Order: sequence, then C-alpha cells, then structure tokens
Amino acid sequence: MQDIGEPRIGTPPGEPAEPPAPAPAGADGDARAALGRLRAEVGKVVVGQDAVVTGLVIALICRGHVLLEGVPGVAKTLLVRTLARALSLSHKRIQFTPDLMPGDVTGSLVYDARTAEFEFREGPVFTNLLLADEINRTPPKTQSALLEAMEERQVTTDGVARRLPEPFTVAATQNPIEYEGTYSLPEAQLDRFLLKLTVPLPKRAAELAMLAAHHRGFDPHDLAAAGVEPVAGPAELAAAHRQAGAVQVADVVLGYLLDVCRATRTAPSLALGASPRASAALLSAVKAWAWLAGRDFVTPDDVKALVRPVLRHRVRLRPEAELAGVTADAVLDSVLASVPTPR
Repeated sequence: MQDIGEPRIGTPPGEPAEPPAPAPAGADGDARAALGRLRAEVGKVVVGQDAVVTGLVIALICRGHVLLEGVPGVAKTLLVRTLARALSLSHKRIQFTPDLMPGDVTGSLVYDARTAEFEFREGPVFTNLLLADEINRTPPKTQSALLEAMEERQVTTDGVARRLPEPFTVAATQNPIEYEGTYSLPEAQLDRFLLKLTVPLPKRAAELAMLAAHHRGFDPHDLAAAGVEPVAGPAELAAAHRQAGAVQVADVVLGYLLDVCRATRTAPSLALGASPRASAALLSAVKAWAWLAGRDFVTPDDVKALVRPVLRHRVRLRPEAELAGVTADAVLDSVLASVPTPR
C-alpha cells in the first residue's frame, strides 16, 4: 500500500521520485518551485528523510501539525531545525519532562518590581515552528497546554488572548519503544495533529553518506557552515495555502474520501473510527498533496496516499486486535481495499 513516504515534493503519487519539473510562470509556480527546492536544502544535512520533509511541508501548507514517531537518533530534531532555516521561520524546542508545567510552555505572568505590575513573559510556544520533543513524557495537564495553541492559534492567560505568530506549526516527537514513564496522548489532542509520520531508520546508502559527512567534520549544530540557505519563507507558504485551497475535488472523489473515513467507523478491529474532523483533515491534506504534485485536481490515488498518515493516529484499535498484533496501518489498508475506487 502506497504511503506518503514514497512520492516526493514535485512528484505525482505513484511515480518514481525525481527532481520536480520546471515550474510554470506566475505566483503559483513560484511558490511550488520554492517549496520544491526544500528537499535539496534539507538534504545537505539530513539524508534519507525526504518523505518526512514532504509531510512537514504539507502540514505547513495546511496550517496543521505533525506527530513524528521514530527511534532516537534518526535526526528528528535536526530535521526540524534545518527545515526552519530553509523556510526562514523562527523555531524553538521544548523538552517535555514529567516536571514540566503549563506555564513553561505557554508563558506566564511575572511580577516586575520596577513597575510594581505583572507582565506577561512569552513561553517557547510563541514561534513559527515548535519542536515538542517527547511530548508523551509530560503529564496530561501540561500536554493540554498545547490544545488551545494548536487549535485556536492563541494563548489565553489571565483572561487575555494572545495571538501566536503566523505560520504556527507544532512538530511533536514520541518514541515508539520506550513506554516507561510516558503518558498516552488523549484522543482530543491526537486529533489536533494533521499527520502522524513514521521516521524510519535510513537505508544503508543514506547512512553511509551521513557517516562520510561526519568524517569530513560536519557539525549538526552549525547549519550555516553546512551551507543550508533559505529558499522560501512565510510569503511562499501563504501563497501555497491559498493555491492549495483552490484545488478542485470532483464529487465522485469527495464521496470516495468520505466513504473511506466512514468505513473506519464500522471496521471490526477498531473501537474508534475517523471523526468528521478527520474527514476534513484528509481533504485538506490531499489538496496540498495534489498541488505539490503540480495538479489543480485531486485523484483517488491522492486519497490512498494520505490515508495512513492522516488517520493512523485518529483511530483506536480494539484490545483484542492489539493483542493479536494488528496495527492501525493494516486496518486502514483493509478499509481501502473494501471501498470501491471510482473510475
């Protein structure tokens, strides 16, 4: 089953990954060409993770958020830092720990002895690209501090709502194997993430290239020395958001997308299927995917390519299915196989 990890930016789903074709003239082509150059820039320091870059770009275009799952040491933090530099975005990192407080995320009122007044001191959430590292290692009270920021794009303190910068995207990480000392994310928060992407271990050639770079003296903390340059910015992301929103979806394809989501609600292995919010998220993601591929229309293959990353964290397996070793991806594959594809 095809996943978001196969095609790359500028390449239609289902085709081999190649550099994007020359973009057409005009704002549409300019924004797409700029975002298409991201892969080359990020690839200067992070190799073998083109799929994750594509997912992060889709989230930025849709103004959504991404949950990254992968073992330690696969460059999740470096990837976000590099992407922020290549997009001229501000970025901050929060290391989630059991003793982290909500105010450590959103900011808090601090008494100023000089003015004898309380003033608001912004937390790290006030940035364009926020890396929430190991988000499932902090208690639910602190996890929930991000809910308003992710949904309303604001932080309310002492009755005052403070807008977050635009764009604002959360890239949260969690480890799939270290479950001790973790707190499962509630469904309400998982539903705030547009995509859940699996960050795989690199293939041998990519890992060899990484080792060669380190042998030559590459310093992952000095992106400027690595030659990473800004190739796009907030203006291109705003244009991409506008243009992706104008992508056409035929009624038959819209019905297919809805039928796939509704089929998860009756799947025997699932205790919780995709919600209406999930259907809307899938629609937004497939339009961005089609736009990146250079088309102004969505195909059923686009829906199939995005079902896993958009829905895998929004469905919940029944206990007996988990005990049997069934995965959410496997159930979604069977759902896709059960829903007739429109011609």
